Amino acid sequence: MKRTAQRNPLASMLGPLALLFLASGAVAEDAAQPIEAVVYKSPSCGCCSKWVEHLEENGFQVETVESSDMNAVKKRLGVPIGLASCHTALVEDTYVVEGHVPAEDIRRLFESGAEAKGLAVPGMPGGSPGMESAPATPYEVILFDAEGNTEVYAEHGDNAR
Repeated sequence: MKRTAQRNPLASMLGPLALLFLASGAVAEDAAQPIEAVVYKSPSCGCCSKWVEHLEENGFQVETVESSDMNAVKKRLGVPIGLASCHTALVEDTYVVEGHVPAEDIRRLFESGAEAKGLAVPGMPGGSPGMESAPATPYEVILFDAEGNTEVYAEHGDNAR
């Protein structure tokens, strides 16, 4: 006598639901992956350390490399003249980040996959990440390419749109 299996409606629904659950978990896990950054900084710079803390607080995984010759680091990584600040980062071996760029702007650039060399906040504007102890001033985040072309990527402070 041949037995026929009875289909349990709940069991047949669990298969697709389980797949959906697993798939959504995988997507959430990928989204939670930290962005890796190598930050080059002077051993004596306190604001650089505060900027590293800002990145870590915003989900970045940071390796800090101290350098006594930051000009050589900037030149090697292709930071355009005139965009320099006190520290330089290489994000996911893809983008160069110069200065006190907010983590949200770095994440937006990284997630967009835009063709660019990187982002910069020239100088050390008060109120930018790592420079919170100085009086806040409006500042711009500059997008730059390998040829040194620039454009405003974001504005922060009173002049922000």
